[in-house]
Amino acid sequence: MGIALLASGWTISDTSLGRICRPHLPKTDRPVPETNLRATNVKRADPTPPPTARLLVSCPDRPGIVAALSRFLFARGANIVDSQQHSTDPRDGTFFMRTAFHPEPAAGDRAAFAAAFATAVAEPFAMDWQLTYGSQPQRMAILASRQEHCLLDLLWRWRRGELDCRMELVVSNHADLAGDVAAFGVRYEHVPVTPESKPAAEERMLELLAGRVDVVVLARYMQILSGDFLERLGVPVINIHHSFLPAFAGADPYARARERGVKIIGATAHYVTEELDAGPIIDQDVARVSHRHGLAAMARIGGDIERTVLARAVHRHLADRILVHEGKTVVF
Repeated sequence: MGIALLASGWTISDTSLGRICRPHLPKTDRPVPETNLRATNVKRADPTPPPTARLLVSCPDRPGIVAALSRFLFARGANIVDSQQHSTDPRDGTFFMRTAFHPEPAAGDRAAFAAAFATAVAEPFAMDWQLTYGSQPQRMAILASRQEHCLLDLLWRWRRGELDCRMELVVSNHADLAGDVAAFGVRYEHVPVTPESKPAAEERMLELLAGRVDVVVLARYMQILSGDFLERLGVPVINIHHSFLPAFAGADPYARARERGVKIIGATAHYVTEELDAGPIIDQDVARVSHRHGLAAMARIGGDIERTVLARAVHRHLADRILVHEGKTVVF
């Protein structure tokens, strides 16, 4: 049923319950959150709106999709508060839609709600779909190294309530940032990595992460994750790459960019796959530079772009605004 959404290495899971494709996503639903004592210092930027359910769908485009989905929600007393859609081609393309509605079905009614949607709407239109609930925020972990700008920016945004998630822990191959992370009330695990110890380090990280988080963010984590690790981790991994286009892979990107006399620098946030820096792109941005910018200035400008682009990508993932199709993303 449905369409092939993802490139090699990505799978569809729980189609019977309407779970849409995500990279190595395990066959588990998000747990109902418990009180997180570490989050008592979270300061909300704005009054928290009531939680909404989010429905993501993709299917072959044809007339009647929006009408059928809307009628289904209306018949169950749901009010659509946000809806966005896109078609690759109205004649024979693929249709994508994100719909947020309120109120959420009661916890005890959600299985029946999903089953009814599958029968009444998803199956007739050959949909791949995902239903999530704002009252069940995703559990997030961050992997970091010594560079702090992306890590601390994410933690600051989380503390302000800009990132709707449960911040479970930070894992780093260095101990340098333990004190900074502790100031946010977040658990910090130091897992050293050397070429010789990398297999053991990945095993330790799997003990800390597998089955305990719903998404992992690489905040300038300067290690390459193995395909075996990604497969066994079983959740989406988001990375920030220090280039608008991956022209300067590896270390010292700004030094090599300056040597080449580039006129723009930027950053790319993407999902991680086994192929290095080649996963589906979520967000990008750039800034203009010139011969007047020294290495320090370029690194400062680039760092600002990196943290902004990564934060946008993480926010959109947590809000269930991303659909992956043929190695690319549709971001609502």
